[in-house]
Amino acid sequence: MHIADGVLPLSVAAGCGAVSLALAAWSVRSTDGDDLPKVAVVTASFFVSSLIHVPLGPTSVHLLIPGLVGILLGRSAFLSILLGLLLQSLLFSFGGLTALGANALMMGVPALLSGLLFNRLRGTSHKQNMLIGALAGGSGTLLAATILAFLLASGGEDFFGVMKLAVLAHIPVFVIEALVSAFTVSFLYRVKPELLEQRLGVVCQG
Repeated sequence: MHIADGVLPLSVAAGCGAVSLALAAWSVRSTDGDDLPKVAVVTASFFVSSLIHVPLGPTSVHLLIPGLVGILLGRSAFLSILLGLLLQSLLFSFGGLTALGANALMMGVPALLSGLLFNRLRGTSHKQNMLIGALAGGSGTLLAATILAFLLASGGEDFFGVMKLAVLAHIPVFVIEALVSAFTVSFLYRVKPELLEQRLGVVCQG
């Protein structure tokens, strides 16, 4: 789910770049120095998970995990996703530099909202938090696909078919990422709950 250079109108790409830059600056200011190792590990996981593409006609599908990134990093999630996308663009030509802002919004905004959703709904029950993790993880991917559809629609009628195929192709990804998020949350709550609690507390501030 990467938008390539030249797909979006220049005005849309520039606008997305400006908004992404502002969100990235906010995300950097919201990131504590002690959280940088965690941000690095999650960024690496996001980077690797997005590298495996399954071609499907004019598009391709792969794991996105914006919801899980948001659950783990809270406000730092946008920074993590922007860095991961930048490295993918520079090293493997996934997406593109002019489309970097649009790709960052497409995955970064769902990550932030998924982290907020998880933080607001989480409770004390292990099973409850596992279900909320699944909801947040799946919702992140669903929202990313929705933003992708709107961005592709801005490119004109030529991209309507690709837009529909891209959204439909990611339906199995919604389910997979919901399950991955659920089991990750369940595992962390059992072995190292502070990896969730510390960053979630920052999300609640201000």
